[in-house]
Amino acid sequence: MRREPSGMSAGASRLSGQERAPDGGSRYRLRDLFTPLDTLLVSGGDPRLALDASDRVNGYGCAASPEPEIWNFASSTASTISQMAYDRAALAREELMHKCLLDEVEIAFDARCEDMRDELRGHLQLSPRVDVVFSPSGTDSQLHALFLARVLLGAPPVTIVVGADQTGSGTTHTARGHHFSSMTASGLAVRKDGAVAGLAGASVALPLLGTAPGIAMRADIDVAVLHAIEATIAQGAPVLLQIMDASKLGWRAPSAACLDEIARRWPRKVQIVVDACQARLGRRRLRSYLDRGYMVLMSGSKFFGGPAFSGAVLVPKGLSRSLDRAEGIAPGIFDYAGRCDWPVAWTALRSRFERRPNFGQWLRWEAALAEIGRYYAVSGAFRAEVLAELAAGIDSMIALSPSLRAVPSMIGTADADDEEFAQTTIFPFILLRDGRPVSIAETGAVHRALAHDMNEAIGGSAADRQVAVQRCLVGQPVRLERQGEAPQAVLRLCVGARLVTEVWSPDMAQAQRNVQEILDRIAHVLVKIELLLDRGAVAAVPVNSAFEV
Repeated sequence: MRREPSGMSAGASRLSGQERAPDGGSRYRLRDLFTPLDTLLVSGGDPRLALDASDRVNGYGCAASPEPEIWNFASSTASTISQMAYDRAALAREELMHKCLLDEVEIAFDARCEDMRDELRGHLQLSPRVDVVFSPSGTDSQLHALFLARVLLGAPPVTIVVGADQTGSGTTHTARGHHFSSMTASGLAVRKDGAVAGLAGASVALPLLGTAPGIAMRADIDVAVLHAIEATIAQGAPVLLQIMDASKLGWRAPSAACLDEIARRWPRKVQIVVDACQARLGRRRLRSYLDRGYMVLMSGSKFFGGPAFSGAVLVPKGLSRSLDRAEGIAPGIFDYAGRCDWPVAWTALRSRFERRPNFGQWLRWEAALAEIGRYYAVSGAFRAEVLAELAAGIDSMIALSPSLRAVPSMIGTADADDEEFAQTTIFPFILLRDGRPVSIAETGAVHRALAHDMNEAIGGSAADRQVAVQRCLVGQPVRLERQGEAPQAVLRLCVGARLVTEVWSPDMAQAQRNVQEILDRIAHVLVKIELLLDRGAVAAVPVNSAFEV
């Protein structure tokens, strides 16, 4: 299909013709919605959304419009938008244009955002009293959660991050209330790692990787969490505890028993926020977190396969009244949220923020909701069966490859609340040559090479060339470090919602053939990895590639 011209994200927040109003608000005109759809989809975010001038992809290898010829097994990182989701975004923009002929842009936009909150709650089977705070990314949502926690706890908290080695790279900044990029989604230039006014504070990082040889989750993580909370509270500070479900490797921590102990020992002194940005958790577990009073960070752009980025904070029903009565507001948060990001019911809090519709954030969420709705339209039994079959096949193929070593998933931790996510959906592996791990640099080069036509670089037989030409995305390398040892990197094959919905068919025989086709594609990806390692072809990856390592 014809791709519309796309703009760079760093300037995209200014593309809409925003004008500063005399009262400090902003005014948007109908013409803003006539900006090309591809440009809108990469607007209203930080520089991670920027498209490379030559490749026309962002730092995750994803274009702004559908590219069905690319095989996508990268949902732990980011996915290229599907045609179905792209069409939904196009229709949503057209419908908003019509509504704006009858009402102010901000009013029509606000109503649409509230409808999206209802739709998201419906797909996730959440109570109408659970509030949804939208944001441009999961990283922005971490700053929103920190702001909300300060209000709830009545004092600046110390943020304790569980799984600090396996969460987004921006978390090291947001946990301390610092800017995570050189530009905010609102287009304001800032100093990366500089303090966000009124939010800056302390943080404690708790890694998940164990100290024993091999790659496995540390056995003492519960003890480490309890000790960190105890030490912090002893110094007179409340705690914002960011727990992990699930990490870049699919791990979850701390345990349910540890969370019970925290509730018993430190009521009203610890506010828990769940990093569920991967969205790899059952809806029952999600509701359980919210019922316990935890905030939950999620994204429509990881498991669900919406375009990067689309963040949200889910706020349990018991917290909303306290949040809306907030008096002192950290001034820096005004650069990270507009009025439409907050639920309509939070009238007092919303009134403090500018009218600043973020059309890019909105359209990315429209696309994500299309994927979420399509996924949950498939029966739970079918979802679980497909995920189980894909997991078994992927595990077997990685085990049979002489150039890959699987990283073990969490074992024996699943329960009924996990539903279909009792199955593994992220499959990390180390690349090997002569039985030894390859370097981090070469792992990154293989990751980039997979997304390119490597036919000329690999050469060989016609069969080899057929493998080499296929472009595919896998999860970005995860850097793992352990004191006293050389750092390693792992790649990830990922099963996302779109694979499940692509498999579905009312004809079970056809559905089974569809599963086999996906497994055949994964085998193809693994063969391409083998060829890249064997032929030393990764040096041929274009040097202007936009991929991050």
